[in-house]
Amino acid sequence: MITVLFFAGIKEEIGLDRLIVEKENITVSHLKQYIKSTYPSVPFNHCMIAVNENFVADDEILKDQDIIAFIPPVSGG
Repeated sequence: MITVLFFAGIKEEIGLDRLIVEKENITVSHLKQYIKSTYPSVPFNHCMIAVNENFVADDEILKDQDIIAFIPPVSGG
C-alpha cells in the first residue's frame, strides 16, 4: 500500500488530499500513469515528487508503506 499526497492545484483538480494505492515495486512514472488513468486532467508536468520526504526522480521505485507527495510549483508574494 502506497499513500499519495496531493497539494494545491492538484488537490483541487482531483478533489482529494490523499489517495491509497494498492501497488508496490512500481516507479514514480508508472504511478503517475496509473493516477492519470483515473484523473486525466491532473497537472503533473511541473511537480516536484517526494518519497518519504526526500525529493526523487520519475525512475524511483516505490515500496510498500511509502508516502509520495506531488508538490506543484508555488507562487505568491
